[in-house]
Formats: sequence, C-alpha cells, structure tokens
Amino acid sequence: MTIRLALIRHAKSDWGDAGLDDHDRPLAERGIKDAPRMARRLAESGFRPDAIISSTALRARTTAEAFGAELRVAVALDPELYGASARTLLATAVGSGFDSVALVAHDPGMSVLAAQLSGDRIEHMPTCAVATFVWDEDDWDVVDAVDPVEWTFDTPR
Repeated sequence: MTIRLALIRHAKSDWGDAGLDDHDRPLAERGIKDAPRMARRLAESGFRPDAIISSTALRARTTAEAFGAELRVAVALDPELYGASARTLLATAVGSGFDSVALVAHDPGMSVLAAQLSGDRIEHMPTCAVATFVWDEDDWDVVDAVDPVEWTFDTPR
C-alpha cells in the first residue's frame, strides 16, 4: 500500500480591494488562469487523490474547485486550514481517513511542510505550486519520520 499527499498552495490572489477581509480575497486574473492549468498538469502526472481538503478562504476554495473539477474529486472545506501550521496541515491529511489526499492551503505552512517532507529541497511554495509525496507505507503516522520514495514539485512559472 502507498500513502500519497499533494500540497497545493492557493493560486495568486487579488489585492485590489484593500477593504476586503483577507479570508474573502478572490483570485487575481493570473490565479484564475493558473489553477486549471496546474490541475491539468497534476492530472496528467497520474496523481489522483481520494479527497481534496481546502481552507475555507475564497482564494483557496476557488483553487481547490479547479483541481476538483479536473480530477473529478469532491472538495471538502476545513476552516482549520486557513493559516494552518505545517503540523496542522499534516495532521489534517493523517486524520482524513484516505490514503491519497490533496490539501489546498496557505503559506507559510505549505512551504514549511514541503521543506520538511522534501528534506529541505523545496525551499518555497509559490502561489499555485504543487508538491506531491509518495511513501511505500500503509500508515500515515510514519510519514514525518520516513523519507518519501518519490516526490515532485511543479510551479506555474
């Protein structure tokens, strides 16, 4: 059995309305273009999560919906992923009940977790970056102590 995790940082957000609450910021034009393109690339790689779990922030939800549409996977929203630490992100995957999970969330948690899981080879997750990790394990509880057998990193730029 294998355990699989995709970390997807939300696509580029729009900072045009200074009065808008951070949680409610939409995607910028670039983000609207990048999300479906990166979702297609993930699908073409053969990575198919059993679940997509997203932050409730509008920019993350919109990004997750693009991935869900391309991968034909329902999106679950988790308010704990808004501003989540690397520890919380990993705990969400571990507690999901699925063997293959995609998380859509924010920095700095996404970059910190990607760095930890890649042995510091992924230094930063830019907007709409996708990092995937695969372990030849049957238990999520060991993924933070065992190096993945495979990992990938893709960015829209």
